[in-house]
Amino acid sequence: MTELTLQAAQTILTKALAQGRAANLKPLAIVVLDAHGSIKAFAAEDGTSLKRGDIAIAKASGAMALGVGSRSLEKIAKERPHFVAAVSHVVGNGGLIPVAGGVLIKNAAGAIVGAIGVSGDTSDNDELAAMAGIEAAGFKGDGGSN
Repeated sequence: MTELTLQAAQTILTKALAQGRAANLKPLAIVVLDAHGSIKAFAAEDGTSLKRGDIAIAKASGAMALGVGSRSLEKIAKERPHFVAAVSHVVGNGGLIPVAGGVLIKNAAGAIVGAIGVSGDTSDNDELAAMAGIEAAGFKGDGGSN
């Protein structure tokens, strides 16, 4: 697959939610963005806390804007906090959240075709749900530790 179709985005979303339920995670909010940063799919499970959807969008938007998974953004934020604070104002789509859970979606050639943002449980668990969805759709995930 070379692009992120609506069907693929829905598969990513569905499988990420299924992973959350299988792992008994807290209710999740999940967004899938295409290569242009537009929302391709979104869901918030019943019981998500206030603003979880916005946090998921910011995780994915930050990853897309800087071309790195949000786990890497966390490291960058620790090393260059003023840079990340400044960038968060120009990213759009609600800024960026520099913690795990924003994962780049890459095709077989390694090109970025989108991003997923997951919020609701621990950041590590959010990232695990994202990766499960990406893999189920036949893509590769880059959370920032690759």
